Order: sequence, then C-alpha cells, then structure tokens
Amino acid sequence: MSKGQIILHHYPQSPVTEKVRVVLGMKSLSWKSVEIPRLPPKPNLMPLTGGYRLTPVMQIGADIYCDTKCIIRELERRHPDPTLFPGGAYGMAWGVGQWTDGPLFTDVITVALVEMAPNMPPEFLADRGPLYFGPDFSLEDIKSKYTDALVNIRAQFGWFDERLKQRDFMLGAEPGLPDALAYYLVWFLRDRMADGDRFLSQFESLIGWEQRVKAIGHGTPEEFSDLDALAIAKAAEPETPEQRDPGDPSGLDVGMAVTIAPASGGPRVVGTVRSLSPDQIAILRTDTQVGQVCVHFPRMGYRVTPA
Repeated sequence: MSKGQIILHHYPQSPVTEKVRVVLGMKSLSWKSVEIPRLPPKPNLMPLTGGYRLTPVMQIGADIYCDTKCIIRELERRHPDPTLFPGGAYGMAWGVGQWTDGPLFTDVITVALVEMAPNMPPEFLADRGPLYFGPDFSLEDIKSKYTDALVNIRAQFGWFDERLKQRDFMLGAEPGLPDALAYYLVWFLRDRMADGDRFLSQFESLIGWEQRVKAIGHGTPEEFSDLDALAIAKAAEPETPEQRDPGDPSGLDVGMAVTIAPASGGPRVVGTVRSLSPDQIAILRTDTQVGQVCVHFPRMGYRVTPA
C-alpha cells in the first residue's frame, strides 16, 4: 500500500461520514473503506483510537484522525488541489460548520430520530439518544420537539435555497467545504423522513444543488479489512512532528500526559502531547495491537485535562 493511503473507518448509513465522503469526491481521491459496527463494542477500532467511539475515523499509517473537522482539515492539507475554499473562503467556512454541525444538526436529528423510532432497534435508540441529547434523554421529550424542529429546518433550508438561486454551489461555480457541510443534512433527512421528498420539494434551488453535489460522488473507495488496517498501523510510525503552541491558554505543552474527551461526553483517550495548534491537538499512545500511534483531535468541542 502506498504511503499516505487514506483509510476511512465508517459505516454507509452514517450521516456525519457522508460529509467526509463528499469531500473525498470533491478531491477525486482513492481511499480504503473499512466498515465498522454501528454500535459499540468496536474491537478493531478501539486499538487505533484509544477509546474514541464516534464515526468516522480516518487512518493514514499510524496517524489517526478523529472528528470530521480534524479529518477534513488534514485532507485539505495533504491534497490542497482542488481546494475546499474556492474564492478564498478560508476561516469563515469552518464557522459555517459550527452552525450546520450544531443547532441545525440537532434539529435534523430530532426529526430523524422521531421518524425512525417505530422501526428502530431498542439498543440503537438507547445508544444514540443519550449520545445526541444527553444522559437524561427521553423519546417522549424529543417527540414533543418534533414540530418546532421541523419549523426550524424549513427556515434554515430556506436560507440554503436562497443562497443557491444565483449559483451552482454555495461559494459559486465550484464546490467547496460549505457544500459538504450542508449536503449531508439534506441527504440524511431525505433518507430518514417518511415524507422527505414532499418536504424538500418546496426548495427548488436546493434540489438542483443536491443533485449536483450527489453527482460529484465519493472518489474511488475500495473495501478493506479492519484487521489489515490494524496491521498497517503496527508496521508504520507516526509521522506527526513535534509542534508547540506558545499561546495556548490552557498551558499545554509537548510531552505532557493528558486525557481527551468530547465536551458532550464520552470515553477519554489518554496519551502524551505530540503536537499543538489553536485548531488541533495530537497525542502519542501505545497499544499492544498496533504499537505507537498518534491520535489527532480538534481543540474546539473537546476537553483536554492533565492525566
């Protein structure tokens, strides 16, 4: 396998992964597709991440990238052409992601969860409900918010539609990061909402754009074994260089032992700081199955504490 080969650990129905798959399509990249279980345990993913369980995870050798913010930023760094920021939309596009992955995602997942509930396996609901809505999750409470969420989605999808009246993609003539950030939510809602086609039909420009993004595809994926992915990590060495961030407000530094977990809750990953920036943190950790790996996380949305 060539150096720098992208391995994506995911499952086909994952809405958040669709965002990354679209980016892979925009960049016409070849990648290895490792299908992981939709529910824990994920025994052949945990050795790579140290306990991080969210989907997707990207692997390049012994460097492991968690969270789509981290994954997409690394794809842009390694494969800058074609850019995800046509016209120079750097910075602000990430801010759009805080909206689409935040309030808008919550509205979409509220509607989707209620729509799927009658046919959803109890164990799936028991896992995803607290993950998205907190430990006090109640299906009845979510059902009570269904109409408000749909009203919110209608308004926000209307913003997309208005933006697209005079352009093929969110930033103009060429696709970019905001298209991936918006598309996965439309894709998810159409698939999960029983009356999704009728609901989306009111957004004429959005529908045309949806078809253009869909036509981009997902690059060139190839099915790959999870065990082979583990073997690749074990045979490789992390390539992330040491990097300090002198302005880090929390006083973190290279060599410090830390734990990292999503701010919304979840298993903690333990390791030693290898690299720091305002946007990312990478830690070294060792596992008996894969040896030493470097696990990358965004700074925003994650809590880092001394181990």
